[in-house]
Amino acid sequence: MNTWTKFGWQDASSPIMEQLTFFHDHAMTMIILITSSIMYLMSYMMINKFTNRNLLNQQNMEIIWTIIPMMILIILAIPSIHILYLTDEINNPVLTMKAIGHQWYWSYEYTNFKSIEFDSFMSNNTDKMNNFRLLDVDTRSVLPTSTQIRLLVSSTDVIHSWTIPSLGTKIDAVPGRLNQVSLFIKRPGVYFGQCSEICGANHSFMPIVVESVFMKFFLKWTNMN
Repeated sequence: MNTWTKFGWQDASSPIMEQLTFFHDHAMTMIILITSSIMYLMSYMMINKFTNRNLLNQQNMEIIWTIIPMMILIILAIPSIHILYLTDEINNPVLTMKAIGHQWYWSYEYTNFKSIEFDSFMSNNTDKMNNFRLLDVDTRSVLPTSTQIRLLVSSTDVIHSWTIPSLGTKIDAVPGRLNQVSLFIKRPGVYFGQCSEICGANHSFMPIVVESVFMKFFLKWTNMN
């Protein structure tokens, strides 16, 4: 693998993650333009020693360097607020899954199916092919692709955080509270995440794995369970 690719985001697998990636690139472009402009002005003033005489007591210059940062903040704020409201939107979910955090594992309930409930522990079998150490679990949660899914998250003990970076999803699991977030997985695959809240001694040993499949395979899986 090219080492330069390790500095970027994971491939976006949901519309929300795509928007977050676009906003990151948008913000980085603005930062590069600002940094380049400031470096150019500083270099120009250092080379031309008497240029700064004309900048003293200039009201026009003060107006310019007040208005330009304000416009930059507006350019950054509009897409940021747009994405913020997108992440909070629940769009007529077809399926609801509930994730409950424990010290130190996750349990899942499919509220549309009465009999589907299971615990998900970190897998200790590192000899298995395609098994990622400290990231894989013994029982994966299975979800259909191209389907509006509502994820309900809670906890039984301390605050946990259900996070999958490639889906752009990070939501706190708070005891006595039920938080919700919308999921829409664009393509089949296996997506890995971890608890992103420092929840105790074994915080780093409660991974999250979502296996996304086509709807017909998901229905077969529900019948098997």
